Amino acid sequence: MSSDEGSIVYSTEFGRMCPGCGKPIDKCSCKADGAAPAGETIVRISRQTKGRRGKAVTVITGIPLTSAQLKRLARELKAKCGSGGTVKDDIIEIQGDHRQKLIDELKAKGWVVKLSGG
Repeated sequence: MSSDEGSIVYSTEFGRMCPGCGKPIDKCSCKADGAAPAGETIVRISRQTKGRRGKAVTVITGIPLTSAQLKRLARELKAKCGSGGTVKDDIIEIQGDHRQKLIDELKAKGWVVKLSGG
């Protein structure tokens, strides 16, 4: 059994748990705020409605920034779109279908952006 199997991901007492260190996400010690997550540099934008009672949400993934930088970027993008949103698990969610506006904005910031999904 690997270390990833059997680890707690949610606790009724603390909420979401980090699979790496086993601590609550707020007190995670394995994810340093100074380092950006490793991964692809292509930013993907998609539109989701599943599980949202038919309401559209624009989802942005693959942005190689720290959690504090992601929150700051999400605040800028929400203001640009004039709608609400959130950051969950290094994914930015903007309420409504603002794909083209977000593509233009992120390309202006220098990222390679691709539409994802249908």
